Amino acid sequence: MAGFSRLTTTIKGEENSMKKVSVILFVLALAGAAYAQQVETALGNGKAHPSSNQAGGGGAGGNIVYHSGGSVIPVAHLVCIFWGPSFNDPTSADYNYARTLQNFRNQFGTTGEYNTITQYYQNIGGQQFIQLSNLAGTQADWFDTTQPPTNVTDTIVQQEVQRYVAANGTDYSTVYEVFIPAGSYSSDGSSTSCGGPNLAYCAYHSHYNDALGQPVKYSIEPYPNCSGCSVSGWSAVQNQEHFVCHETREAVTDALGNAWFDRRGYEADDKCAWSPTPFIGTNGYSYQYEWSNANSGCVKTR
Repeated sequence: MAGFSRLTTTIKGEENSMKKVSVILFVLALAGAAYAQQVETALGNGKAHPSSNQAGGGGAGGNIVYHSGGSVIPVAHLVCIFWGPSFNDPTSADYNYARTLQNFRNQFGTTGEYNTITQYYQNIGGQQFIQLSNLAGTQADWFDTTQPPTNVTDTIVQQEVQRYVAANGTDYSTVYEVFIPAGSYSSDGSSTSCGGPNLAYCAYHSHYNDALGQPVKYSIEPYPNCSGCSVSGWSAVQNQEHFVCHETREAVTDALGNAWFDRRGYEADDKCAWSPTPFIGTNGYSYQYEWSNANSGCVKTR
C-alpha cells in the first residue's frame, strides 16, 4: 500500500477467554521503510490503543517472563479444520493451499523454527519444558465442505471446533486451527480480518472451557488476501504459513494467556512480528522470527 506501512498489534487481555490477536492497522511510513509495532493492551471495549512511534516490539520490554501457574503445552499437536467446499475441490486453488498447510504443519514441530520455544516451560506439578513434537498427532484433520457464513464470529469459530470434538473427542494438548476461504472473514466485536469492513487483525488464538471445565485451545486463520496481512511478493499460502507459525507457537507458549509474556504483555511471537521481516526457512516454508530469552532478541532458529 503506497505511502503506508503495516502496524501489527498483538492484543492481550481478558475478553471471552484471553484472546490473543495479531492485529493489523495502518500508519504513515517513515522514509518509505516498512515499520511494524506490536502492542498488547487490555481488551475491554474490544479495541487496541497503540502508540505509533516504535518499529517493532523487539527488546524494549526485555525478556519474556514466566508467570507462576501459567500453562504451556509441553507436547503439542495441531488439527487443521478447513471450512468450505473449495478446500476439498481439486479444481480450486484452495485445494493445494490446504494441502500445503497440512505439509507445513507436518514438519513444523521438529524444525529449528519450532525449537526456538523449547527453552520455555511450565511449573505445574514440576517443571515441564516444551518439546519438539510431531504436530500432526493422532487426530485427523477435517475438511468441512459446508459453506461458512460470510461473517465468522468468535462464537461461530468455537461452534465449529465443538462440532469437530463432538465427533472426534478432545485432545487438550491440541490447538484446533480453523481455516476459512477468501469469501469469508473473521470478526471479533467491531474488528475484522481481511475481507471484513474494519480490518484490525490477521489471525488469533484463544480458548474456551468445555463441559468438563477444561480449556480447549483454538485459532482462527482467515484467508490472508489483503495487503495488511501480506509480505510483499509472497503467495497467499506463504503468508498463511507464517501466521500458523505465529499463532501455533503463541498457543503453545501462552496457552491460556497466563504463562509467558514480557512486562508490557507481549508474547514471544508478538515481540518479533513483522520486524524483522518474515522469512523463507526450513523446507522452503515461511516463518516469522521468534523472541529468544537465551539470545535476548529475535532469532530464526535454535
